[in-house]
Amino acid sequence: MKIFRSRNRVDTPPPVGAPLHLANTLFREGQYAAAEAEARAVAARDARHAKSARSFVAAALGAQGRHAEALAEYDALLPVFGGEYGAEHPLTLQLRVNRAQTLITLGRHAECEVECAAVARAASRGTGAAMQVLVGVARNGQIYAVNAQGRHKEAEALARAALAARDSPDRLTLALRLGLARSLNGQERHEEAATEARHAEELFRSLSEDHRRTETGAVELAMATALVGLGRGAEAGPLAAAALDACVAAFGPDHYRVAEARALLDRIDGA
Repeated sequence: MKIFRSRNRVDTPPPVGAPLHLANTLFREGQYAAAEAEARAVAARDARHAKSARSFVAAALGAQGRHAEALAEYDALLPVFGGEYGAEHPLTLQLRVNRAQTLITLGRHAECEVECAAVARAASRGTGAAMQVLVGVARNGQIYAVNAQGRHKEAEALARAALAARDSPDRLTLALRLGLARSLNGQERHEEAATEARHAEELFRSLSEDHRRTETGAVELAMATALVGLGRGAEAGPLAAAALDACVAAFGPDHYRVAEARALLDRIDGA
């Protein structure tokens, strides 16, 4: 929900300079509380890098499942970034899309959809690789939000278009594939969803540990959902349980993906 992301938002800390190198390292190692503390310390002692440090704090809060706190930080930073850099600067757009994906975790899907679509339009008017990545990140958030509102066919079309524009087997492509699987599950096209989940698993395994950490449990949840739809609950249960354990260990008990895993387990147990 970062690139963010990562269900399929991609959580990513903001671009960093030397003062935030340690916070960045801690974040990529999954030590989110320590990354938050280090970023707060940088913000307190270094006025020049305070804005970047505070955006890092917001990312670390979200990664710990403290989504309301993260949103409050983003809301405070937006006018600061917009005033200094301009509304369509890459740093401002990155902050906007991170904020929008935080809205997902708070169930504010319609707001997220509108904001992600706006960021994608703004980024598409820009040039350079960073802007093109922002288009994909924003589309990923939009796809999740559209899926969450039950418009799965529309989400499928958005996911396929976004994937067609990608040529890199990276974590953004992984997130988009998972969004496509979610849209297919939502349309009860569970065999196709299982196929997409298998493709996503292959890609997940090819990524380095720090690049796949934010998608912990996501592949298993996509596959388990497809298996439930196919009437194979006995296979889905262990996958969902493993996803739950992995998500709690990686993100803590308050993360939105933990809630998704628990809801799926309840569905399996009640079948």
